[in-house]
Amino acid sequence: MPRDIPVGNGDLLITFDRLYRVRDIYYPNVGRYDHTDGHVQRFGVWADGKFAWIEDPGWVRHIKYQEGTLVTEVVLRHEGLGLEVRCHDAVDFHEPVYLRRCVVTDLLGKDRDVRVFSHWDLSVRGTPVGDTANYDPNTSSVVVYKDDAYFLFNACDENKCGIDNWAIGTKRVRGAEGTWRDAEDGQLGRNAISQGSVDCTVGFNLQVPAGGAAYVTSWMACGRSYEDVKTLNRRIQEIGPDRMITRTGAYWGLWVRKDIPGLEVLPHRVVDLFVRSQLVARTQIDNGGAIIAANDSDITQFGGDHYSYCWPRDGALVAYSLILTGQSELSRNFFRYCAKAINGGSYFLHKYNPSGELASSWHPWMIEGQRVLPIQQDETSLVMWSLRRHFEAFRDVEFIKSVYERLIVKPAEWTLSYRDMNGLPHQSWDLWEERRGVHLFTVAATIGALRAAAAFAQDFGEMDRAQRYREGADKMLAATRRHMWNPQEGRFGRLAVPQGGGKYRLDMTCDSASFAIFAFAGVPIDDPMVAGEMRHMQQRLSVKTGVGGYARYERDYYHQVERDRIDQVPGNPWVICSLWRAQYVIAKAQREEDLEEALGLLEWACHRAEESGVLAEQFHPHTGEAMSVSPLTWSHATFVIVVMEYLQKLQKVRERRLATETGVEAGLA
Repeated sequence: MPRDIPVGNGDLLITFDRLYRVRDIYYPNVGRYDHTDGHVQRFGVWADGKFAWIEDPGWVRHIKYQEGTLVTEVVLRHEGLGLEVRCHDAVDFHEPVYLRRCVVTDLLGKDRDVRVFSHWDLSVRGTPVGDTANYDPNTSSVVVYKDDAYFLFNACDENKCGIDNWAIGTKRVRGAEGTWRDAEDGQLGRNAISQGSVDCTVGFNLQVPAGGAAYVTSWMACGRSYEDVKTLNRRIQEIGPDRMITRTGAYWGLWVRKDIPGLEVLPHRVVDLFVRSQLVARTQIDNGGAIIAANDSDITQFGGDHYSYCWPRDGALVAYSLILTGQSELSRNFFRYCAKAINGGSYFLHKYNPSGELASSWHPWMIEGQRVLPIQQDETSLVMWSLRRHFEAFRDVEFIKSVYERLIVKPAEWTLSYRDMNGLPHQSWDLWEERRGVHLFTVAATIGALRAAAAFAQDFGEMDRAQRYREGADKMLAATRRHMWNPQEGRFGRLAVPQGGGKYRLDMTCDSASFAIFAFAGVPIDDPMVAGEMRHMQQRLSVKTGVGGYARYERDYYHQVERDRIDQVPGNPWVICSLWRAQYVIAKAQREEDLEEALGLLEWACHRAEESGVLAEQFHPHTGEAMSVSPLTWSHATFVIVVMEYLQKLQKVRERRLATETGVEAGLA
């Protein structure tokens, strides 16, 4: 189920599903640890003897953000209860505190006794073993903890601070469902402490006047010790929880407000998603520099693992979106993280934890008795390529000096050594992590990386290195044209499998990743090879249903829906693949009207987004429902990239047209 409204600050991340249930709590790193283990955290309301959890079908939900912020605007209406509940959720921009302000309004025209309940089913550090929950009378709060992870739950209303009721007990042990059941009669048992597999429910009593409203603002304070959360709890009350929500909204509005020329010419909903994409992507970036692919624990049900890791490739492309929008400190922080993760080596392995350690992998170190490198070479290459984009934008020489050896020289020297007799890279895993060989995307990214390394080496006065890197890139591009181009079909193979003697067998499956040949390798956009490749991609990868968009590749099996009509549905439509098509259209545009298709693809992405603005990885080709993880950081970053490239090209074609018109007028004069 999509995570509709993530809120976070780089240390603490809270995700909600589309029913407005908290599903994931990550602290102290984005992506690590998930202290819910994906279990539902319930929210419910009791009024005049009736009760409804938020998943009750009687609720009508509108789940959005306040415009231009990471503060939510959630409106919940239940005719059966005769109530409207308006919620503002935020993670404070500075402190590890999650806050929720609930304003409850009577719809029946009479005084109401209303009780709001929040159920917390934590599995601290990802497991319920050894957890403790206790009521602390000194703070009038419930504290759940284990080891060095502490969570304090408290609240204030207009009259007082402290929770009114609580229940502490066990869950999923000896048939126990959890303390949430205790809330359904409007009363909580007030057990003082429990240990092991525990949960808690906290309640707040509100007296709502006829036709009027009352509010409560609750919070979860996170820390590394009991003293930490007690101190933070005191600070929240001193500042005021409502003021913390307000200041957080102001901060994110300031953060995302950049002077981007031409933005006003875009449709309003494209601008909205452009802003929202930057904010959603920021929730997925750890303050330690790791850019996490996605934080949606539901995916573990599919493959037994999750996306809460940093893939250097995904991170490098997200960093490119940060560079384009002027977020220099975030992109710089990512490259510092990369310098740490590569750990003195010459290439990146599969993926990394938010703290920089090697993460889980399915890439083997041996195949058929032969040692192999368990790598996706494009990951190393795109970090080099993206770092060059960063330097061209910000010219921060002192910073580049600090990472030059680790992220440029050593990887570039290794790249030159890791080539076959034709000058192509040796085999590695593809960006889709499914097959091993010499991939067009990888080759293109590596050409771009060598050109980036050559530019850096020249800047640093190492002319011999610069020449070797340029020659390596030129030879690799020539080998790509000679060995990966199929003249009979007029397009590239997505994959070349070495057959010995410098020969290859080409896999001619049409793959959207082939856009890399112009995006990274720098092959001119008007080159007939680029035109042939992109023409076939448009014909064979467009999803010919009412949903539209572009698939990853022909017969894509990942979450595959359509197996019969491959000519109509080659695979599920992906945001990144559809927007790669837009990047090509933008790159080749000569006139303003040539950009119409790209704008249409941006609007397609807007149509596919959830009401909150969240974009998934892919969609059902017939219903348009979000599939796989949501939000996918890469999806949002690619939307930002395409908007920026669109605006840059629009400015160029308008300047060119103006120059032409001015020249004609001058000639007539």
